[in-house]
Amino acid sequence: MPSFPAPPPRPAAAGAFPGPALGPVGPVLAGAARPVDGVAAVPPWASASGPASVGTRPGRARAETFPGPALGPVGPVLAGAARPVDAVAAVPPSAAGPRPAPADVPGTPASIAPHSDASHGHPAPSGGRPLRVAVIGGGPGGLYAAALLKRLDPARDITVYERNAPDDTFGFGVVLSDETLGGIEHADPVVYGALREEFVRWDDIDIVHRGHTLTSGGHGFAALGRRRLLEILHERCASLGVRLRFRTPAPPAAELAAGHDLVIAADGVHSATRDAHADVFGPRITTHRCRYIWLAADFAFPSFRFEVAETEYGVMQLHGYPFSADASTVIVEMREEVWRAAGFGELDEQESAARCAKVFAEALDGRPLRGNSSAWIAFRTVVNDRWSHGNTVLLGDAAHTAHFSIGSGTKLAVEDALALAACVQEQPDLPAALAAYESERRPVVESVQRAAAASLRWFEELATYLDQPPRQFAFNLLTRSRRVTHDNLRLRDPAFTGAVERDFGCPPGTPPMFTPFRLRGLTLRNRVVVSPMDLYVAEDGLPGDFHLVHLGARALGGAGLVMTEMVCVSPEGRITPGCTGLYTPEQAAAWRRVTDFVHQRAPGAAIGVQLGHSGRKGSTKLMWEGIDQPLDQGNWPVSAASPIPYRHGVNQIPHALDRAGLAAIRDQFAAAARRAVSSGFDLLELHCAHGYLLSGFLSPLTNHRTDAYGGSLENRLRFPLEVFDAVREIWPDERPMTVRISATDWADGGTTAEDSVAVARAFAAHGADAVDVSTGQVVPDERPEYGRSYQTPYADRIRNEAGVPVIAVGAISSWDDVNSILLAGRADLCALARPHLYDPHWTLHAAADQDYQGDAAPWPLPYRAGSRKPPTGRTDAPRPRLTLG
Repeated sequence: MPSFPAPPPRPAAAGAFPGPALGPVGPVLAGAARPVDGVAAVPPWASASGPASVGTRPGRARAETFPGPALGPVGPVLAGAARPVDAVAAVPPSAAGPRPAPADVPGTPASIAPHSDASHGHPAPSGGRPLRVAVIGGGPGGLYAAALLKRLDPARDITVYERNAPDDTFGFGVVLSDETLGGIEHADPVVYGALREEFVRWDDIDIVHRGHTLTSGGHGFAALGRRRLLEILHERCASLGVRLRFRTPAPPAAELAAGHDLVIAADGVHSATRDAHADVFGPRITTHRCRYIWLAADFAFPSFRFEVAETEYGVMQLHGYPFSADASTVIVEMREEVWRAAGFGELDEQESAARCAKVFAEALDGRPLRGNSSAWIAFRTVVNDRWSHGNTVLLGDAAHTAHFSIGSGTKLAVEDALALAACVQEQPDLPAALAAYESERRPVVESVQRAAAASLRWFEELATYLDQPPRQFAFNLLTRSRRVTHDNLRLRDPAFTGAVERDFGCPPGTPPMFTPFRLRGLTLRNRVVVSPMDLYVAEDGLPGDFHLVHLGARALGGAGLVMTEMVCVSPEGRITPGCTGLYTPEQAAAWRRVTDFVHQRAPGAAIGVQLGHSGRKGSTKLMWEGIDQPLDQGNWPVSAASPIPYRHGVNQIPHALDRAGLAAIRDQFAAAARRAVSSGFDLLELHCAHGYLLSGFLSPLTNHRTDAYGGSLENRLRFPLEVFDAVREIWPDERPMTVRISATDWADGGTTAEDSVAVARAFAAHGADAVDVSTGQVVPDERPEYGRSYQTPYADRIRNEAGVPVIAVGAISSWDDVNSILLAGRADLCALARPHLYDPHWTLHAAADQDYQGDAAPWPLPYRAGSRKPPTGRTDAPRPRLTLG
């Protein structure tokens, strides 16, 4: 599985808020260094200060990594945008003088003078004639795209169609971080000064959990009304000469496309443009399991507030934050089944507001809630295969959505606008511009959507976390999207994070990953596991020097537990000719050589063996010769639950095991376990994942049997549990056993997250001490949602719903990730593979990076001189010169 790096380091300044909006703060403005949530600030006015400097555009700039203010040739544009200062080709100032606002702009404030500092742009992609642009939708993204395109070339003819009135808006408040404000201040002090008069500020997040109020500070928010944001954008467009057609539904995009050079479909999550051309855009829309409603209270919360109400119908949650001196946004959310049971589906807006105010009367101090065309909504995640069709392009929610709980919708739309305007400006023609726009924005959007998906799932499964201790619950909430971590939360609020660490059991000065963990009679010195990694270098199943060096080096490198690759229980159970085994005495003796080295040379480290059988995925080439491809010669027969090949027409059809075959394989596992005892392993793991034999029984996609071993989940579990029982009977009582499972097949009709909880419970009931939670690799047409720590939510759910200790695995790539996962209660141990390939001493280096020196990460005596990173040159900044006189 691919490994995904952690995001870039966040600034450590007090009050900085580099991570996600902690709660559904709705349409959020974000800024300079905020990589994920929030909306880049939109300056409403611009005053020219001379010609813009000509900049050179570097390669693709990602919104997640640009920390500085945007002072580019588009005027004081997007603070914290996806592009650095020189990303947009510069244009000379206009000599044409003021451009009057068009007469057909209903609702344009008379006091807004036409803007006079706009610049001429390049020759248009159409060959010299200024672009004609139609924008469908007058939300922040559409308005900002219009303003930027007009700002870059005032000769462009741009019309925005908005079906609502100019003062119609939904939702109430818009939140900005301190870093956003810093970006605005640097970009244009005049704009900053004008906005500053309207801000309400706060630093704290209050989390109310079963009567306890936990406060985390240092987050640095500011807010203003959403209506005011739209007013600013209306004023900006009017001053530049953009036509704003309010109360005017746009003609169909196909009709507009015939008379315009560019059509921007910013028509929202229910985009008619996207639906009309679904065959080209390829939308995939997922409706989620919670309902929520946007309301407001006529008083200001002192901070962001998250509160849980455990009602007779189920769990309901409130998210509230101030957006003015006398008003707050309040969002109430709950699972669909709770919403139905409570009768909200039969209530109108006013009745819903009154009912919500009653549920959260304590938080509101008995005050009422009000709506604004508010309705109960089920969030929809929108993904499109393509974002453009001819000269029509999707922008904002029409192209993609990210769950409101990280507040990224308006941010993404406005940054889309910036990227689109810049690509139109710098590319030689429109097709190249639209291709460049999508190429630049898609990776950023996908990263945000991964974080949003993690946050969304957390709120959907909120009820499973309520039994956590209050501080752990609060930490879990704050870090749910993985954009806020243990390390940067410690910078924001060291007192709060220190209290969470003490509750977890961390001795002073000890990071969570270096606390011990006990499984039966085995105490692991730390929470780091070297994940099983197939090496494919054995001969006739015999481990050799490569295995000794590989496993020995990682044991010396400080991990608490080092796992072998999948060790096969028979020659026919190998994946490739290079796989190891435990089906001969010689193999057992060779493994004893490895375990003796670990126990003697890396005292305190434990070593575990993973036993498995390849099933239908056997008799294939070494990974680097063609993964899952059959051997050119020397193939052996394969067996499985059902006669279904891994790839039709490629892999051989497996033999469906009968009762005698099942008994023979069960006995092979038992015999291998007996040899594992004599080999000196400390822990044994049964491999029931990744589409190998036992996994093939568990998944309904690979088990089509009609006997007692197929059909229901109970029947599909039968043979894996029989094997587990046979091994557990042989494996010494004091030594722990774990099971690796695929918690989802990432394919329709396959194992679900709910199934995985039942599977974990079943193995725990039979004596499993922990469940190693992986995913996928069961069928070749899987569609995994890759991303940093992308499998951890499955481990999290099993741990908190089934009450079983778990090992999290999958793209966990930093010690900060490990600490965050452990403190939040998402896992008990963390297994890392590729980081240990990159650095065999990964655990020791993690200790050094955190200034930890203790028994949980001892340096081998011969290596102790290298326990601190070697100096690489001067890192101190030059001393400032004194100014005399």
